[in-house]
Formats: sequence, structure tokens, C-alpha cells
Amino acid sequence: MISVGFYYKIKKGHEEEFEKKFNEVAQYLSKFPGFKGARLYKSVDDPSEYLVYSEWEDLDSYRKFITSMAYKETVEYGKTIIEGRPTHKVFQQVNS
Repeated sequence: MISVGFYYKIKKGHEEEFEKKFNEVAQYLSKFPGFKGARLYKSVDDPSEYLVYSEWEDLDSYRKFITSMAYKETVEYGKTIIEGRPTHKVFQQVNS
């Protein structure tokens, strides 16, 4: 399993819109092969900063998503409400 954290800074006044879009994307992803779930977190220090935390069965499933047309369309839309460039980190579960 892998976990992915996407970090976003949203333009002031677009927070509610971003949260709504997250719910739409999460609903779409619920049917995407390899997707296990996602959560949205808002910074307590700056309500325009968000973390989208998602879990995937494996790295291949995640890569298929980020090369999909749905992902590309979401990224294009996001450019209208996101400040700067979002960052992300991918973590893989270690079996001990």
C-alpha cells in the first residue's frame, strides 16, 4: 500500500469551492481501481492551506490515476483556484 499527501494553498474566497471539488473527485475515485480512500485536512493556522491524504493499493494504481484524463482535467481546473504549485509526497508501507 502507498499513501500520498497533496499540499495545496487555495486562493482566498475559494475554500468552499475547493472542498466541494474534493468531494466530487473522491466520489469519482471510489470507483477507480486500486484507490482505497481519501481525506481532506485544513490547516488550523491558515484555513486556505489543505492536505489531501489518499491511500492506494500500490504505486502502479496511483500512477494510472495521475496519467488519466480525469486527473488532467482536475489539475487544469485547480489552476484557477490554487495559489502557486501544489506539492506532494508519496510514502510506501514497509513490511517488517
